[in-house]
Amino acid sequence: MSTVPSPETIEPMRSRGFRMPEAAIAWLQAVPLALILGFFFLLPILTIAVVSFWDYDFAGLYPDFLTMNYTDTLGSWVTWKTYLNTLKYTAMVWGLTLVIGFWVAYFLAFHIRTTTMQMVLFLVCTVPFLTSNIIRMISWIPVLGRNGLVNSTLVSAGIISAPIEWLLYSDFAVVLAMVHLNTLFMVTPIFNTLMRIDKSLIEAARDAGASSWQILWNVIIPLAKPGMAIGSIFVVTLVMADFSTVQVMSGGQSASVALMMKNQMSLLQYPAAAANAVVLLIIVLLMVAAILRVVDIRKEL
Repeated sequence: MSTVPSPETIEPMRSRGFRMPEAAIAWLQAVPLALILGFFFLLPILTIAVVSFWDYDFAGLYPDFLTMNYTDTLGSWVTWKTYLNTLKYTAMVWGLTLVIGFWVAYFLAFHIRTTTMQMVLFLVCTVPFLTSNIIRMISWIPVLGRNGLVNSTLVSAGIISAPIEWLLYSDFAVVLAMVHLNTLFMVTPIFNTLMRIDKSLIEAARDAGASSWQILWNVIIPLAKPGMAIGSIFVVTLVMADFSTVQVMSGGQSASVALMMKNQMSLLQYPAAAANAVVLLIIVLLMVAAILRVVDIRKEL
């Protein structure tokens, strides 16, 4: 007559079986993501870094280990001036998109009462993204041109006697187009952060006698910092890598690092462009690290 094993008998039998360590299971689960990131992210960056030390001429590329491309890049005042010009555009666009993006997100989060209307207005903000960046950028040309909408309206109204020349093909046009192209990348994370704020905190501050500006400065803005930091990372990286907007909206009168790299690649100077890419990547990473050091965004991820 058979007897049923007791739980005390079964447990030692199970313990003698094969059990994969939890650390090994975690590593196996991370392998697919590591392979994807390694192939599509780390490998291209490593390739660029390797090519940046190669030699080249008009005929081709020659594998080598030379620091010539970096000395030419960092030793040229023209290159430094181009980097400073790029940082100037980045700072101006970042400041404008931060202000505009915060107030748009604030309006959607706190002045629109129904969730349905919030989503509708937010989708309206995304409508321009149904077209390409190039089309949205060049749409400013007939507006800002010498005989464009703005100048024609001002001349017809008698406000100015001659068209304003600096509206187009200038730094003003470049910054305006970049703000137009990148503001939504600031609105989205800030709006997401503001929607997570507990409304009872605002009511408590109001019951304690705080004014609207005090609530904004002491409650809403501190709680919105993670979204502002994420939006800043998006805008900074996009502006630093933008070359088409600078080329078109400045009329070829201004330059950026990305545009310089594009011109180098068109001349088959790939190692020089790779060296500039590595320097630009280091600068962007330092800027992102500075943002992350000021604001902890882990709660938003």
